[in-house]
Amino acid sequence: MPIDVSAALAAEPRRAEIGWDHKDVQLYHLGLGAGTPATDPDELRYTLESRLQVLPGFATVAGAGTAAFGGMGAAGIDVDLAAVLHGGQTVRVHRPIPVTGRAVQTSKVAAVYDKGKAAVIVLRTEASDDDGPLWTNDAEIFVRGEGGFGGERGPSDRLTVPERAPDRTVERPIREDQALLYRLSGDWNPLHADPAFAKLAGFDRPILHGLCTYGMTLKAVTDTLLEGDVLRITAYRTRFAGVVFPGETLRIRMWTGDGRVQVTVTAAERDDAPVLADTLVEHS
Repeated sequence: MPIDVSAALAAEPRRAEIGWDHKDVQLYHLGLGAGTPATDPDELRYTLESRLQVLPGFATVAGAGTAAFGGMGAAGIDVDLAAVLHGGQTVRVHRPIPVTGRAVQTSKVAAVYDKGKAAVIVLRTEASDDDGPLWTNDAEIFVRGEGGFGGERGPSDRLTVPERAPDRTVERPIREDQALLYRLSGDWNPLHADPAFAKLAGFDRPILHGLCTYGMTLKAVTDTLLEGDVLRITAYRTRFAGVVFPGETLRIRMWTGDGRVQVTVTAAERDDAPVLADTLVEHS
């Protein structure tokens, strides 16, 4: 069997030293569409080094984007990457991410679940610096055709969409060149840039990175409901429910609660086709 669950869970964590500075943070924010209007004081918090704050989604690209798939080479994991889908992502920050920093990042397989026709591998990446833990990333990786091995099905993290109208709804346009800019933060998959490759994968044109949509959504929630203060964010999770294309518009619906914002994201031009689901921002 390509996935040896016992070996995968017992494998020693992979360790890497990573570093970043203000240019990496600014590039990530620009890849999410920050900086429009360029002189807006609220946008300068994401683009100008003298005022810079770090959106917690940066944890997914720090170290050139190894957080999502850094454990796929672990012992016991031998799968066809063509059958791999990024199903969900969670980031939990333990304290504010510094604008410039160095950290030790460890990656391991935290769980393997049996969904019947697919397996789900939970890859956990943790980063710490000299002052202690910084963040924990959990990437849920679906591997089609590798289920049915009799393992645990795993928890259900589905959220029921509130029956009432959203408290806020905002739209965020995706620039035509946004995937080309976002990929400079570390995800070089040609699916997001090469039309010929995208056609081979079954798409009419390149699609936007799921983690770009993830970051755009967190920024929209922060700017709309958290007064632009990234320090209030403690955790953020989502399930990738569908694709979105550069040039389209994200429609982001938000329901507020006690220390949390529940979110759905759809593609406005395609009859609100789902893009992100089961999305939750936890905050102070």
